[in-house]
Amino acid sequence: MAKWKVAGINFDHFHMGDLLREAFNHPDAEIVGICDLDAKRMQGAIDNFGIPADRVFTDPEKCLAETKPDLVILCPATAEHAVWVERVAPAGVNILMEKPFAASIADADRMIAAVQKTGKLLAINWPLAWYRSHNTTKRLIDEGTIGDVIEVHFYDGNRGPLYHLADKVEVSDEEVQAGKPHSWFYKKAAGGGSLLDYVGYGVTLGSWFMNGEAPVEVTCVVDEPQGLEVDEHSITVCRYAKGLSKFETRWGTFTDPWTTQPQPKCGFVIVGTGGTIASYDYDDFVTVQTRANREQHVVPADVLEAPRRAPVEYMLHLIASGEAISGPLDPKLARIGQQITDSAVLSAREKRTVRLLP
Repeated sequence: MAKWKVAGINFDHFHMGDLLREAFNHPDAEIVGICDLDAKRMQGAIDNFGIPADRVFTDPEKCLAETKPDLVILCPATAEHAVWVERVAPAGVNILMEKPFAASIADADRMIAAVQKTGKLLAINWPLAWYRSHNTTKRLIDEGTIGDVIEVHFYDGNRGPLYHLADKVEVSDEEVQAGKPHSWFYKKAAGGGSLLDYVGYGVTLGSWFMNGEAPVEVTCVVDEPQGLEVDEHSITVCRYAKGLSKFETRWGTFTDPWTTQPQPKCGFVIVGTGGTIASYDYDDFVTVQTRANREQHVVPADVLEAPRRAPVEYMLHLIASGEAISGPLDPKLARIGQQITDSAVLSAREKRTVRLLP
């Protein structure tokens, strides 16, 4: 069988290298093209995956026309997500957009509309959606282990977006400080800041845990670091009909969670009417309390099985099978997360509680 053709377009986000590695390692996929307006930003991928010169482009339209990919991976700056989906979608390709969904609900709706015209798939990749612990938590919730979910507590982040490159290659403190003035992550107009970078994880997976329930109102506070135009710490409180939930983002954790979990630990604590689940990033277990067993007890995390182990594998399966997207990658669910995110941004800017934006 012919291999699925995958192209990576726009290297603003370093996760492009990780997603291309998935395509490179997939037995039924082939990287047919990579494209960025700045040729230098593609050199790492060229070296890592042995991409020949005739598959390297600086013109996205030429890349799409010559390679005719089945799946396009997009990793632009947050503020450019809608622009790039509208640029790529007319080629009639399936799109995997690296998180977050968008810089605003209006942009998210533009993205959905652009892809709907083609009949292809649009998925939003939240890396936390592939963690064994969080998938196990969702299974336990769906099985009724802790009753109805009434609280979601989320804390997540890392030392900062410039401390690591693709494949989690570390960067020195000196390089990080020197890079901040030039990085889109630290530019307000580009959609930078820890709030936009990380709250989408929490509110999208939180909405997944709550089976798509949306809050009534949102209150958000962000820090105001001296010399920066974006936040590095945010706390968002959502009031649902059934109670309160909290979503906290942090650039500046003491350690990166993929090396050593910081304190507070990165991940979720879920409270239900009949129990609780602590589900932390990278753990191979979750900790559960129930009415039948009030002691905290460890439940081994499920082993993820093909084709639901990673985003590229999952997307190629959907393309082949014709199945619909489900879970956090589904734009319908991610749109609820974007509503909460937009409401949080408005709340932080106006320093008041706001009703959930439509």
